[in-house]
Amino acid sequence: MRRLGTVVGAGVLLLLASACANPQENQEAGNDTPPSATSESTTPDRQPARTPPEGGAEIAEQQIDDAALLQGYPRLVWTQDDGRTVGVVAQEGGCGKASVEVPEQTDQQVVILMVETVPATPQNCTMDLRYPKLTAELDEPLGDRTVVLRSEQRKS
Repeated sequence: MRRLGTVVGAGVLLLLASACANPQENQEAGNDTPPSATSESTTPDRQPARTPPEGGAEIAEQQIDDAALLQGYPRLVWTQDDGRTVGVVAQEGGCGKASVEVPEQTDQQVVILMVETVPATPQNCTMDLRYPKLTAELDEPLGDRTVVLRSEQRKS
């Protein structure tokens, strides 16, 4: 009898935990209460590697030179702050950490270098890929200049 009580108690606990696990899903399933401002401000960004952040203006494909990037690498570029800030989606994985540099700015083009820094010595790392959105400040607004995307991996 004692064992039955333990099993029933565990079942009730599991049921309560699953009911509370995703309150947003429970709201959508029939509760007409509108979401609070807090839940709206914590919603994830739309399609992170495919859309610029809120307030960013995506740059047309014709203005991007991405020939140096490997196939499958994100190619999203946007501007903010009246064109003085350029944003890109970089790629990092495992123990890697992405950063962005602007090694060259001319009247015709802006070179954006996406760097993934990985440990110099072998380590146990996860096998996940992440696509952080990174920005860099330009000396002058981008305007009609071409954005040249390059990537490299460095060891720390």
